[in-house]
Amino acid sequence: MTSESFPRLFARTQRFTLGEPRNLLISPDGSRIVFARSARGTDRANALWVLDVSDGSEHCVADPATLLADDTLLTTQERQRRERAREGAGGITTYACDANVSTATFVLGGVLFICSLVDKTPPQAINVAPGIFDPRLDPTGTRIAYVRNGDLCVCTLDGEETILCSDPEETVTWGLPEFVAAEEMGRHRGYWWSPTGTHIITERVDVGNVNTWYIADPASPALPAVAHRYPAAGTTNATTSLHIVDIDTTSLTPINISDAWEYITAVHWSKAGCIVQVQTRDQRTIAIFDIDTSSGVCVQRYTDTDQCWVELVSGTPALTPNNQLVTCADRDGARRLLLDNVAITPPEMQVRSVSHVGQRIVFHANPIDTPSVLHIWSYDIEASSLVCIRDGNLTSSAVSNANLTVVRTNSVTHTQASFHILLSDDGPDSDVREIANYAEPLTFLPTTQFHRVGDRAIPIAVVTPRNPGTSRLPVLFDPYGGPHAQRVVASAHSFATSQWFADQGFIVVVVDGAGTPGRGTDWERSIHHDLAGPVLADQVEVALALGNIEPRADLSRVGIRGWSFGGYLAALGVLRRPDIFHCAIAGAPVTDWMLYDTHYTERYLGHPQTDSHPYHSTSLINDADKLSRPLLLIHGLSDDNVVAAHTLQLSSALLAAGKSHEVLPLSGVTHMTPQEIVAENLLLHQLSFLQEHLCS
Repeated sequence: MTSESFPRLFARTQRFTLGEPRNLLISPDGSRIVFARSARGTDRANALWVLDVSDGSEHCVADPATLLADDTLLTTQERQRRERAREGAGGITTYACDANVSTATFVLGGVLFICSLVDKTPPQAINVAPGIFDPRLDPTGTRIAYVRNGDLCVCTLDGEETILCSDPEETVTWGLPEFVAAEEMGRHRGYWWSPTGTHIITERVDVGNVNTWYIADPASPALPAVAHRYPAAGTTNATTSLHIVDIDTTSLTPINISDAWEYITAVHWSKAGCIVQVQTRDQRTIAIFDIDTSSGVCVQRYTDTDQCWVELVSGTPALTPNNQLVTCADRDGARRLLLDNVAITPPEMQVRSVSHVGQRIVFHANPIDTPSVLHIWSYDIEASSLVCIRDGNLTSSAVSNANLTVVRTNSVTHTQASFHILLSDDGPDSDVREIANYAEPLTFLPTTQFHRVGDRAIPIAVVTPRNPGTSRLPVLFDPYGGPHAQRVVASAHSFATSQWFADQGFIVVVVDGAGTPGRGTDWERSIHHDLAGPVLADQVEVALALGNIEPRADLSRVGIRGWSFGGYLAALGVLRRPDIFHCAIAGAPVTDWMLYDTHYTERYLGHPQTDSHPYHSTSLINDADKLSRPLLLIHGLSDDNVVAAHTLQLSSALLAAGKSHEVLPLSGVTHMTPQEIVAENLLLHQLSFLQEHLCS
């Protein structure tokens, strides 16, 4: 692959992710593994596959190409789900199974399908009205629940439908998560089946008091603006509540959660019991309640508080088969796994997420002093033993059941991720099968070198041209730099774009500074009430130390680029430290945190009505008169997460201050850029901007 072809291939493969197995699920007996995967690395249409663990054979059980369904016909809720999940692929992107993982259901082209995962009978369309979202089989496999037009419905496998929950108010939905739950809490669902399949816990959401914003496409003036209920920082959230619905009688029983709890962050319903996790608006307190599902009465079981915020951890809370509570909490400077409120991981380990809870608990963690790696661990509850399933200089993720673990592994020395099936917790020697990965491999390995900078050991990666010379080169900082995302990780794919920029004649530097995950409590909390100062200070410290790390770096020519929080950081760099950063590309930047959502923003900056100073001190708009370096602003006009008003208001402030700058509006583009032509030419345009201002 030549450097000139990289932007097109990068766009066409969706960052080399198409063709990878995804959404893996293991049957309870360990005999089969279900997953979605497209046929090749440039194919966006996922099919549904089953792997037979006994012999490793793979079978396609549902192929969009043969089902003759138009997978571009998406409901509004499905488009929003894909945006919240940053999902750019098509075909069968999500599916749900019964408890035995013998039957699956999915929606394609608005049509509801069901298919067997055991025999080879073709999928069957269920004759119900279209417009279905989030179908889920009950554990017995006899009924399917789903949402249509904000109503929670259920049908039998022959299409007999019952509307369980409905509301005449257009602002009310049943069975759907509110915006901040899906965007910020990682909760992408709004209803949960009982283990017996006789009841459902459903969320009722009323957005009637949430501000309405309007997102229009100026390039298509004939199209009406789209109304979007957006809870910006300091404004009213959606009103949410939980209810238990009896499938046979459709009777509703409210779950009595106090209004003091602003957010419903997680629900877990298994044979061991039913629990709900809730959070206060300031996010400094969470509580977990046991739910009496016959009466809706809640009894508090656990609480956690923090002077900054309590972190939500994917996969928790959960119950073991013996009704022990699995949670995570920050203790002794690290995020630790708790079993009935007792820490079972050491303070030298940072737990990142939990993938399975049964007689063993499988989770992801990294050594707190090495955040660039991610390992898979298993805790045997009966033996009280902790075992590392997959370690080394790599990043791994896993799905598990009682017997099997499927591990996805990436490293800086591999051009393609691998998917191995492990029969036990004995590490690589327990590999029994490998799932085929059809993704396009990288045809180069980045030249990434990892370093630590300064007294705080700031993690950085330096990427240099693959054909090095002796001349001094301009420098490009390429960070994300914010909470919940890392760039300095042991994965070649993480540096593919950085390598392409390096090959065009740059020293590329990636910095994971204050607030990025993996380094422990104090590191993450260092940005509390200040998303600007500590974050920018770490980028500057690395820039000042770079000459000792890479002698070819020309520190008189330093650019910075980023997207989303990285775009905010890039603009922040040229506005506040033009002595260090000489040009910037800010893609989809937050420019005024008052325009970003409640749950994310108030976690870090607090409520603006309580203290507005953190908002004023971190606003790019307030710094508009300081611009003295070239700045390119890029924004998708259909972005409903970081709305285009961020860039447009900053541009207006810059113009009012007489500051020259460039704006690139992307018509029809949201917060992600999956469109092939847009993604390709966006890279090329950024390169042209950098060459003009750093290389001429």
